[in-house]
Amino acid sequence: MKKSFSILFIFLLSLGSAIRADEGMWLLPMIEKLNIGKMTDLGLKLSANDIYSLNNASLKDAVVSFMDGGCTGELVSSQGLLLTNHHCGYGFIQEHSSVENNYLRDGFWARTREEELPNPGLAVSFLIRIEDVTDQVLAGVKPEMTEAVRNETINKARRAIENAATAGNGYRASVSSFYGGNYFYLLVYERYTDVRLVGAPPSSIGSFGDDTDNWEWPRHTGDFSMFRVYSGPDGLPAPFSTDNIPLNPKNWLKISIKDISEGDFTMVMGYPGRTQRYYTSWEVNELLKITNPNRIKIRGIKQELWMEDMLADPKVNIQYASKYSSSANYWKYSIGQNNQLTNNNVIEKKQQTENQFNTWVNEDESRKSKYGQALNLIRTSIEGRAEFQNAFHYLSECTRGCEIFDFAAYTARLTEALKSGDRTKITDASMRLKNILPELYKDYNPPTDQKTAKAMLRLYREDVPEKFHPDFYKNIVGRKFKGNVDKFVDDMFNRSIFASEERFNAFLENPKLKVLENDPVAITVRSVNQIRSSLSEELMKFDTDLSSGRRLWIAALREMAPEKTLYPDANSTMRLSYGTIKDYDPRDAVTYKYYTTLEGVVDKYKPGDYEFDLPQRLLDLNRNKDFGRYASSKGYLPVNFLTTNDITGGNSGSPVLNSYGELIGLAFDGNWEAMSGDVYFEPEVQRTIAVDIRYVLWIIDIYAGAGHLVDEMTIVE
Repeated sequence: MKKSFSILFIFLLSLGSAIRADEGMWLLPMIEKLNIGKMTDLGLKLSANDIYSLNNASLKDAVVSFMDGGCTGELVSSQGLLLTNHHCGYGFIQEHSSVENNYLRDGFWARTREEELPNPGLAVSFLIRIEDVTDQVLAGVKPEMTEAVRNETINKARRAIENAATAGNGYRASVSSFYGGNYFYLLVYERYTDVRLVGAPPSSIGSFGDDTDNWEWPRHTGDFSMFRVYSGPDGLPAPFSTDNIPLNPKNWLKISIKDISEGDFTMVMGYPGRTQRYYTSWEVNELLKITNPNRIKIRGIKQELWMEDMLADPKVNIQYASKYSSSANYWKYSIGQNNQLTNNNVIEKKQQTENQFNTWVNEDESRKSKYGQALNLIRTSIEGRAEFQNAFHYLSECTRGCEIFDFAAYTARLTEALKSGDRTKITDASMRLKNILPELYKDYNPPTDQKTAKAMLRLYREDVPEKFHPDFYKNIVGRKFKGNVDKFVDDMFNRSIFASEERFNAFLENPKLKVLENDPVAITVRSVNQIRSSLSEELMKFDTDLSSGRRLWIAALREMAPEKTLYPDANSTMRLSYGTIKDYDPRDAVTYKYYTTLEGVVDKYKPGDYEFDLPQRLLDLNRNKDFGRYASSKGYLPVNFLTTNDITGGNSGSPVLNSYGELIGLAFDGNWEAMSGDVYFEPEVQRTIAVDIRYVLWIIDIYAGAGHLVDEMTIVE
């Protein structure tokens, strides 16, 4: 996905506005007390217990954290069948692709269980329970404690609670911080690691529109993929084995193919990543001046170089498809966020809230004593760290564009073994590396990385003050390279053992410490790590005050309006948001209706274009109006639709549910006009973009001929 929207309603309160019913990402235990009445008024036909229950199967048991919080998925059959977004499954589809079997280009559909493809490293987690443990965590905290001692006390309590929650049951647990460290909840999960790829449409459907349409409406993207969760024969989590069986989950979602209409109730459950709804004006300014501009500039250059090679070579296209997609998503997000933060005058609105706070806090000496330093702590921390934050961000983004540096990081164990002189340890470390080299180099193209590294190292030298340059730049300006970065990079690639799998393998046949330590890539990486460590130390000097300021700020905001209940910022824990299907007006005299159709997909068709090409079969089916039972009663095949639900990154793949808790779509994006939404909610234009479940089923059943998968599902007509 991509990201989304919202602002703390106390901020809206300060502007004379009331919070909308469809704003907020709510913790499930809060629903019965805080939200069920509003949800019922909007059309919900379920009870709070139907959504979240500790003792009975509920909707939360059908929703999973996919990729350990990177996305969301939902179970849609009694046999562990799972739906998520195409862009969530993209990396795994890419891993299974080759020039001979290009599943990114052609799609993939397992006709039997035996054809389903395992995915090492992929896991899904089911939420078992959420429990407020604030009193336990803060029991040992004293007002006179320093921030460091306070954190140490809290972390000790958190570990004890987590250990108790997982004793003897195989669960995983985490005590997560909410409201800036003022509240804490225990979240207990059951994690399954045998998750197999079942099906995916070709990218010409699953990522139709690609970068151009990303974060935009109208959309025409079939953004879905299918997996299956497997358990051991006893139904418990187990590593991959041919003896494993499809999971029989506690609950799975029914699927509605009924017509949807504007005003219909919608509910989204999932794992939203991070929002910054409590940000102050100084923190927003840091986004505008440092974080987003750096990401936009650096990734834009890198992606242009990657795309040049991807378009020229089918193999490189497969190798870099997932990396490019991941990079480009937040590149465009940063462009949109900066535009909308500026257009929506978010800094000015934050300052209005800060002024209101200052008036409130100065009215009472006890408030002033308790909260008076909150904003000053934040301001001085953000302003004080600016040059270090800029350099650190540049270093991270630029070195991420030098893939060859990553390979050196895998030699730490071998380096220690060589220093010890223990032949057994050396042999063991060498064999470990040999075993993983094919995977490390599978998606690596040295010429692409070589030209990208040149651009990244030039850019860092030009844009970052010399005092933050790693030492290897002194070598570049020396006699050998005379300031020429390109010559330095060429020399590094010509001489390094890491420049190809073959060279690395040859080195491992007879590894020598001197060769490893004097390798030009290893030397460069050590230099980079030294400046990274130095910058980290400088940034850490501001962390204590910033953390303390944020905690006090959020506590004060809650106290300013005690009769109101604030929802906490997203932090990759399960949340629920509710709203309705609704169109919007992005500009004067322009209205976007709430749905798109297959006809609109075909209207965008550009033969041979990597973003807007289409399979001939889809064109033929559209021409013949062969929509099966998935067409609207009005005759069109729906593709995407809009809701007012509040979501953000991590919600990708989240189920969009109707008033009966039936699946009607998969959330996959937000809209361009609301790109400031992670820090400020724009109720008139804030929208979730979802792929209609009828389009998903039509692709599976009619387009791909994989009706056996639909037969597993419970369809409501």
